[in-house]
Amino acid sequence: MKKYRLQIRSFTRFIVLLICMTNFAYGYAQILTPVKWNTTINYISDNEAELIFDATIQQNWHLYSQHQKGMALPLRFKFVDDASNYKALGDAKLLEEPKYEEHYDEVFKETERYLKNRARFTYKIKLLTSKSFDINGSLDGQACIDGTCVQVQEDYTFNIKERVQKSVDAKANSPKIASKDDTEKVESVKLDTMVMLMNNAADSVQTAKINAVEEKSDEDSSLIWFFLIAFMGGLVGVLTPCVFPMIPMTVSYFMKHGGKKQALFYGFSIVAIYVIFGVVMSAIFGQGFANFISTHWIPNVLFSIIFVLFAFSLFGYFEISLPSKWINKSAKNEEKAGYAGTFFMALTLVLVSFSCTLPIAGTVALNAANGNFLKPIIGMLGFSLAFALPFTFFAFFPNLLNKMPKSGGWMNTLKVVLAFVELAFALKFLSVPDQAYHWGILDREIYLAIWIVLFSMLGFYLLGKLRFPLDSEMPIQKSWFRFSTAIVTLTFVVYMIPGLFGAPLNALSGWLPPMSTQDFNINKTIYVEASDNNLSDTPTFGDKLKSVHGLNAYFDYDEAIEYAKKQNKPLFLDFTGHGCVNCRQVEQEVLSNNKIQKLINSDFVMCTLYVDDKIIELPENLQITDNNGNIINMLGKKNSYLQNTKFNQNSQPCYIVINPHDGSVLSGPIFFETDVDNYELFLKEGMNSFAKK
Repeated sequence: MKKYRLQIRSFTRFIVLLICMTNFAYGYAQILTPVKWNTTINYISDNEAELIFDATIQQNWHLYSQHQKGMALPLRFKFVDDASNYKALGDAKLLEEPKYEEHYDEVFKETERYLKNRARFTYKIKLLTSKSFDINGSLDGQACIDGTCVQVQEDYTFNIKERVQKSVDAKANSPKIASKDDTEKVESVKLDTMVMLMNNAADSVQTAKINAVEEKSDEDSSLIWFFLIAFMGGLVGVLTPCVFPMIPMTVSYFMKHGGKKQALFYGFSIVAIYVIFGVVMSAIFGQGFANFISTHWIPNVLFSIIFVLFAFSLFGYFEISLPSKWINKSAKNEEKAGYAGTFFMALTLVLVSFSCTLPIAGTVALNAANGNFLKPIIGMLGFSLAFALPFTFFAFFPNLLNKMPKSGGWMNTLKVVLAFVELAFALKFLSVPDQAYHWGILDREIYLAIWIVLFSMLGFYLLGKLRFPLDSEMPIQKSWFRFSTAIVTLTFVVYMIPGLFGAPLNALSGWLPPMSTQDFNINKTIYVEASDNNLSDTPTFGDKLKSVHGLNAYFDYDEAIEYAKKQNKPLFLDFTGHGCVNCRQVEQEVLSNNKIQKLINSDFVMCTLYVDDKIIELPENLQITDNNGNIINMLGKKNSYLQNTKFNQNSQPCYIVINPHDGSVLSGPIFFETDVDNYELFLKEGMNSFAKK
């Protein structure tokens, strides 16, 4: 791969030299444009239109979807005009075709959603005037290939032409005789629209053929995995005190009344009840709600609170139950003859077991809400099949009832274990908005400390050192399984403890906040004290942004240039992003290496430049003006502009060493480099070039 990249770069240099006849110094520079955009307007009627964005994505590249979750940046469309001439019809999210593909990232434990080859985004609007006007806006997102990511940014303008139309306002319906010219205009628009629709249809068919097989495979794999998880949840629900004792009673009833057919219908009824619930969830939430869950603080905080309530219910401090009227009414209907009575028996079981099964079924349901339309249905199907299975199975094989374990305290133990797991889940939901909105409540060590306390308490509980309201006394350890589980749990606690001091804990990287939120890091403490590169003062934005743990860095280019001049050291530029997963991998494997950190802290001034920051505004003294005379007052936009114009690069990660006195490049750029020795050579090349100058 590296040899191939070198060949491509050499070939690019040769072509640039032949065509442009420019100085060889620019041979290293290349602007990557993996996504080409084309905008068109489709007039649906005299007062409705579609704004169409067609994206052509280079082969092997992928563009992240609007409905992205996890670390990667979602695609966003922004309309900046005063919308007095039009208004949107439907959702604020543009209709996206084809549907995104899902790919699981093993490194960061995240499921990414992205598009390949071609994509189309449509935005329906209602036209409020017949006069011509412009609709302006911008889009931004991220495209990636093999460890290299590029910011996708585009400004667009839709020119709505003056149209011949009967009416814009429904109140104005006065007839108008069309002139010959008007008729020709209308016919022209119709012809153009017809041609456009035919072309669009051809493109859609071609795109569908390219993506159908791979997309279906990825989606099916994800749903099958979720089905299995939900099925396991259903089996756990069966073992709770509200359900398990009901199995022999229900089976005995069917052996006396109705036999196997009634038992089979009983199981089918349980599945139907839960699947109907899944259908309702899909109708309420759907795919659009998934993006809302992954980005907004309200659903995440709400889900966190729900999980805490589930947990304390499982602990036994209170019971979440349905109104007794519902249960009594369902129980009365059990007396009906035939299959109707059996259905109401199943409904009564579901209602009676609500207090035990809600935390488990609710966990499946809340995780299903953060997915596609089918996910809640698949989740409830898996849960209900496992839940109904024992009742039907033992009705067919009643002799096996004698081999079932007896009801007892172990069922409440299972509930308490689930309660601790629910609390851990609640913390994960709360961590999402904490990072996205820079609240700073759950730093990495706070998060770890809570998990350590939770799982330590679970270990002590399994050893009999803690009791909850519904527990019986357990003076000695009689269960080898319980004792073994306690050992595993406390071992997990010991594994997490070094994380409080900066250990990476790679096995939990997908669950923990990023290392940059760690306030105390023993590695950082050691290397900062050993370095003579302590920053002269607190960098601007240092309270909101973090660099790699163990490294000192500025976060604004102009500030870093001034300090590097004073120190007479080369400036190491780290172009990165909050949503850049490849940046995190280089940081973890290379920039966290002791040898690299010592070298950077002692011989360089470092500047970490987040190109995708959307929140931080620049003070007036750090604002710049672009080539068109527009003032740039946002940090992310400034960093992206500098990377594009000064260094002819637009991908992340991107690392460059420059001379702060004249801005010349000393070494680099390098991109997704995870070999520590190669990275060290890159840094030393910059040092040596600076020393010569």
